[in-house]
Amino acid sequence: MKDDNTTRRGWLQTAAATAGTLTLAQAAEQGPLPKIRFGKHEMTRLVVGANPFYGYMHFNRLFDSHVREWMTEQRVCDVLHECERQGINTWQFHYSERSVSDLLKYREQGGKMQCIILSDGKMRDNPPEIPVAARLGPLGIAHHGGVTDDCYRAGQMDRVRDFLKAIRDSGVMVGLSTHNPEVIQYVEDRGWDIDYYMTCFYRVSRTQDDARKELGEAPLGEVYLERDPHRMCEMVRKTGKTCLGFKILAAGRRTNTPQQVEEAFKFALSNIKPKDAVIVGMYPRYREEVKENASFVRKLGGPPV
Repeated sequence: MKDDNTTRRGWLQTAAATAGTLTLAQAAEQGPLPKIRFGKHEMTRLVVGANPFYGYMHFNRLFDSHVREWMTEQRVCDVLHECERQGINTWQFHYSERSVSDLLKYREQGGKMQCIILSDGKMRDNPPEIPVAARLGPLGIAHHGGVTDDCYRAGQMDRVRDFLKAIRDSGVMVGLSTHNPEVIQYVEDRGWDIDYYMTCFYRVSRTQDDARKELGEAPLGEVYLERDPHRMCEMVRKTGKTCLGFKILAAGRRTNTPQQVEEAFKFALSNIKPKDAVIVGMYPRYREEVKENASFVRKLGGPPV
């Protein structure tokens, strides 16, 4: 019998062995992924996210640790290379020492994907860090969604606007992430100078008090309501700005079968605008998630640009 480590490494070893032959040939046969215009650039409608790379799993700390232990620096690079082979051309990640290190290592290994950065770590409340991040060459930098929602709740949106102005001054595209459709309406009504939104399909930033008002009681942990994606997508369609939808799989809650995953992709790509894309985190430890997700977007995401 094969040992557990051999079994768990299976697809990564296969991908590495066939990188220059079968994998590329198969990807070419499938055709390119659909793309959108993103400023002066082209972005695939499927963007790889980073939460699984760093153990931000939105379940509990035990699962976070389980994922983080497996996702070594080299495995992150391996997954990024596989994304590139499957036609994905953009990676979105939280700004941190670890993610920057992984980006540089991936590039040293010949990786060509573009990147977009979400403010976090030293940058979260520190605008002087923005030009440092901009030197990495991202297409854009977005204000962190959890911080955005906290500021909106506290009536401190001026702080967010000042941060976005600092992003504009850095010379990269300006993004605003949020989990709350009301935030987008607020920004649209005031005509803020931004280029794109990152739009969470589930309002995971609800406080316990918010949940009690809506549900009559507070659940344990984050709230994922079945109508949340409809509410966010309605706002996505109202804005003329490009939107990058994320958590379309409800942080792994809609991944029990390939059919369930496909249904989630179908809903997302049918309910956002043709000029929009989706960000999906990938943890291909047990299934070929990168290949599967790319195939769904090829099938459902419209013709290539």
